[in-house]
Amino acid sequence: MRRVEHVMGFPVSLRIDDEDVPEEAVDAVFAWLREVDERFSPFKPGSEVSRHGRGELGPHELSEDLVRVLDLCEHYRLATGGAFDVRLPGRGLDPCAVVKGWSVQRGAELLRAAGARRFCLNAGGDVVAAGGPWRVGVRHPVHADKLCTVLELTDSAVATSARYERGDHIIDGRTGRPATGLLSMTVVADTLTEADSVATAAFAMGAEGIQWAASLAGCEVFAVDGGGQVLRTAGFPASASEPVSESASGPEAETKGGQPSAAA
Repeated sequence: MRRVEHVMGFPVSLRIDDEDVPEEAVDAVFAWLREVDERFSPFKPGSEVSRHGRGELGPHELSEDLVRVLDLCEHYRLATGGAFDVRLPGRGLDPCAVVKGWSVQRGAELLRAAGARRFCLNAGGDVVAAGGPWRVGVRHPVHADKLCTVLELTDSAVATSARYERGDHIIDGRTGRPATGLLSMTVVADTLTEADSVATAAFAMGAEGIQWAASLAGCEVFAVDGGGQVLRTAGFPASASEPVSESASGPEAETKGGQPSAAA
């Protein structure tokens, strides 16, 4: 079973290989994502996020879902020393960096509850995979027609933060300026909630975000720094048949003990 819809400003594609999963389960996933868009979009004046950002809804009037999202945002703000911040001066409340991964992960959990065991849910390039292995390509941060790596996922998730789709849209909350220290940051984790949040938070930190992300338990990292050098953790699940490309303009730098090291 396959379906593609445009939700939350990007294409969401779903492939389910199980034969006994009802189509109603797929309907429920996309209905959930459309609900999230209505409730959490900072671009819709009537959304819960927008109303809270304007002060029309106090902390005790928020839904449990939004409280959870804001708690995650605060966790990553503190963990990054303020580099990741959804409440930037001069901008409205914007928790999209957490909402995307969190909501798509919830969609994957809806599928599992309906009996799906082998599926791939792709939300604008961020992927939840179950039952694999699934081969997932990571776009080259400079050349749109190339991949910089291909990985194999089984019951895990991958997310990439980069500048190639939306320009310098990720802001370093410590400076108030666009984060430009990295070209791309890819994170593999057990859930897309974590993979997407960590990828964005690490990107906001710049070069120091590589080691920060690599130090987190359960996270594997593939990063391209501002000079085009590739760094990755030793456990990053790159496909054995698709070795890491050197076309990012620099040599691959393996990691020692979970910490990225400079190439020799």
